[in-house]
Amino acid sequence: MTYDVAAVRAHFPALREGAAHFDGPGGSQTPDIVARAVHDTLVSAVANRGAVTPAERRAEEIVVECRAALGDLLGSDPRGIVFGRSATALTYDLSRALARTWGPGDEVVVTRLDHDSNIRPWVQAAGAVGATVRWVDFDPATGELPVEAVAEQLSDRTRLVATTAASNLIGTRPPVAEIARLVHDAGALYWVDGVHATAHTLVDRPGVGADFWTCSPYKFLGPHCGVLAADPTLLETLTMDKLLPSSDDVPERFELGTLPYELMAGTTAAVEFLAGLATADWSVAEGADSQADDEDAGRLVDRPTRRSRLVASFAALEEHEARLAARLEAAIRDLPGLRVYSNAAHRTPTLLFTIDGKDPQEVRRALADKGINAPASNFYALECSRSLGLGEAGAVRTGLAPYTDDEDVDRLIEALRAIV
Repeated sequence: MTYDVAAVRAHFPALREGAAHFDGPGGSQTPDIVARAVHDTLVSAVANRGAVTPAERRAEEIVVECRAALGDLLGSDPRGIVFGRSATALTYDLSRALARTWGPGDEVVVTRLDHDSNIRPWVQAAGAVGATVRWVDFDPATGELPVEAVAEQLSDRTRLVATTAASNLIGTRPPVAEIARLVHDAGALYWVDGVHATAHTLVDRPGVGADFWTCSPYKFLGPHCGVLAADPTLLETLTMDKLLPSSDDVPERFELGTLPYELMAGTTAAVEFLAGLATADWSVAEGADSQADDEDAGRLVDRPTRRSRLVASFAALEEHEARLAARLEAAIRDLPGLRVYSNAAHRTPTLLFTIDGKDPQEVRRALADKGINAPASNFYALECSRSLGLGEAGAVRTGLAPYTDDEDVDRLIEALRAIV
């Protein structure tokens, strides 16, 4: 099946401004379908969730549909989908909840490949209770995070291991399933930062062995918010500081305050848009077919329709992005003085590079002058940037998205040739 990128691009009003967007790893552009869902929710009657008034029922329906859509996207039980302001905020909240079960002598493992949002919350939570932090280094030359390096830091005192599913800086995709087996053999929990990975590959959280998986809908065409997926029975074991009248149910006990219904509606629409990529058909919303009916409420049911559409769509998307990434990488690796730091064998379509004699911000501005958005930074992967010898300045990063086409890639290649 041919990936119809022109049909995809037609749904992104932002592309009409003319820029070639390679800034997807920092946040994707938004399809009209998602914007419409946000708009329609904001102009409709919505109240606190309930079952009496139409406004209450509408709010409840939005929440239920969003959890089901994210359950389909992440291969996870909708009853374990927690919604929050950002993946960073959710990680901080849950790190404090998990730290209540730790004490002196317990150990937490983090890696230098990760975004700081999957490092600092654990370092700080461990420090607050006297637990020890163990660090895993990646290979700066290859960008790989060896399973053996993780294994070396595990012990019978390990309580949690936190790794990324894909580096937001260099794209490396560590062998999450292999790491999960080691972590669980050690009797520990496994927290996976899926913020960068979720935009590029279909997730099966329980299948890969992640006890916790975080992601950010704004990285995969949705609104600015954060999501945590976990087994609801695991979440039942954790306690949170909360207001006395607020629900102690899971997942509500982790969602402080009134939920942002418009963002949840937009997130559902983003999942639906992703589910339609293989066929370029977004005429029929599939929300209802993924729900349990009233008598099945609260029970995970088989949801083959949207999940199977997502399987097909991500297969098509990965093929599309792999083809474009191969073209781009082959061209720029031949440019004199340009050094690529994204070298792992298994990675997302993300490239980090520098050009000899040019400050990364200078390159960023030169590309911007040519209508190409490709930022330069350490992108909060500070430990990773330092390990690569790039310090806090980082480098230029390009990333592909569902709307990237051959013309975008051609523009970037020609612009880099001119800069070099």
